[in-house]
Amino acid sequence: MIDIHASWRDDICAAFSSLSPDYKDFLERGLYIPSSGDIFAAFKSLPKHRVRYILFGQDPYPREASATGYAFIDGAVKEIFSPSGLSKTVNRATSLRNFIKMALVAEGLLQPDDLSQPAIASIDKSDLIDSIVQLRENFEKSGVLLLNAALVFENKKLSARHARAWQPFVKTLLSRLDGDVELILFGGIAKTILKIPEASRFKRHTLEHPYNHTFILNEKAHHLFGPMHLLQKF
Repeated sequence: MIDIHASWRDDICAAFSSLSPDYKDFLERGLYIPSSGDIFAAFKSLPKHRVRYILFGQDPYPREASATGYAFIDGAVKEIFSPSGLSKTVNRATSLRNFIKMALVAEGLLQPDDLSQPAIASIDKSDLIDSIVQLRENFEKSGVLLLNAALVFENKKLSARHARAWQPFVKTLLSRLDGDVELILFGGIAKTILKIPEASRFKRHTLEHPYNHTFILNEKAHHLFGPMHLLQKF
């Protein structure tokens, strides 16, 4: 079994076994990102008993350096901020950039009518995190499992097909979780999880994908993520 936290081992074995034989053959060939050793990275660092939410993104970043096995945790990003506002690598990652701006608005640190780089540069960041690793750790401190609807990326044309191929995995996983876990679904592909009967057991939060600029000012996102204080040092 690929390295995962012991509390997940039986669940991931059962969920992986539910994939079709043809798809398991595809996974063995390794023609995708992230590498096979990182597909289940989200299950390495967050124990099962601490999960309060499962955040379903779409699929991994389409770049080898960026795909980490964690939804929205871009491996090409090191620092979140720069003297001019957001770092260059955050600005290149549209979904991450919009998510950070949303979190700043939710914290009351960024005004909805001025989302500019100078406005972000002027924020006092002495109490804020400044690395992508710290962001992942803060998600996990709030009990958020950073998963994607499709755990691998091959090409954009096949994203929906891979999400369908992973549905038996998600179905089995959900069947083995307590019903007090909440599902966060980003975008159309993630929302296909609602077709899985087991998803009806859980409270669900559906939002547009953070790739969309409207996500920044979405009050539903503010109410959901604001109390997590994802950008604050703890």
